[in-house]
Order: sequence, then C-alpha cells, then structure tokens
Amino acid sequence: MSDIHIRRQHGKTPTEARASAEHMASELKDEFDLDYAWDGDVMRFERSGVSGELAVDKQEVTLDIHLGFLLFALKPSIEREVHKFFDENFPA
Repeated sequence: MSDIHIRRQHGKTPTEARASAEHMASELKDEFDLDYAWDGDVMRFERSGVSGELAVDKQEVTLDIHLGFLLFALKPSIEREVHKFFDENFPA
C-alpha cells in the first residue's frame, strides 16, 4: 500500500474548519465517488482501492490516505489533486 499524509494549519474556527472539510468531502464524493461519514471530528472515507480519514481540530486539519496496490502508480497525480483541494478549502 502507498500512503499520502497531509497536515495543515487552518486558521479557522472549528465550525468553519469542519464546514470546509465537508465541502471538500462533497466535491471529492462527486468527482471520485467516495463514500464518507463523520465520527466526531474525524471523517472516514473509502471507495474501491482507497481509504482514509480527515481529522479536524482547533488548529489543524490532517489527512491520511491509503492507496491500494492498483492505485499506487497514480499516487503522484492523486497527491497533486488532493493538494489542490486543500489549497482551495484550507488556504495556507
């Protein structure tokens, strides 16, 4: 398996940060057919070949993605796309 790990300060209130995370998850669901559900401040998501979680706290947002074997070759393009979503939803 191949992993992607992103951690970023968000500079938002917890409510704003969660709303941004929800917006990002909704976009990813539409674009990549990801299923997701919240468990407290942690959103878990999955689809065939991909699983992970997005955790939101008072200061930062952390994303961990686990790519299955078949998506390993696509890791660079997936990582670029995820950074793009982070830049749009959690600008530095």
